Formats: sequence, structure tokens, C-alpha cells
Amino acid sequence: MAMSHLCEQILRTVESLSAEDQQQVLDFVEFLWTKRQKLQTTEPEISPQSFFEVAHAAIGAGEGPGDLSTNPDYMQGYGQ
Repeated sequence: MAMSHLCEQILRTVESLSAEDQQQVLDFVEFLWTKRQKLQTTEPEISPQSFFEVAHAAIGAGEGPGDLSTNPDYMQGYGQ
């Protein structure tokens, strides 16, 4: 499998560093990898929810008729 241009550039740059600096780069890359692994394993699974379940706390919080479809003027003039 061929390396991407970015991988080749990273490799060339790291090879030009001293052994001590290369070790720092490796330490940082391992830190990033570990951080990513922890995030992937600690993210809670999100279970699917209906709109009602998500909006339950807000239902009935405002003022107005309970059901707009019961408004007698709602269909007045429809189809004329």
C-alpha cells in the first residue's frame, strides 16, 4: 500500500530531527492516539428517541389552544 503525500512529508520531516526530538514526536502521536481511543470507548451510546420523547418537557409550556386543528375558523374559505 502506498503512503499518502502527507505521510511521506511527515516521515521526511521527522527523519530530519534529532533522536530526542523524534522521541517527542512519537510521544505526542501516542498521546493523541490514546486520547482518541478513550473518546471512542467512553462516548455514551445514543438510543433512538421519538420526537415526542425529545420534546416532552416543552409540550404544554406555551399558551394557546391545545390543538390548532380544533379552531373553527381554520378551514373557513378553504376551496372557494
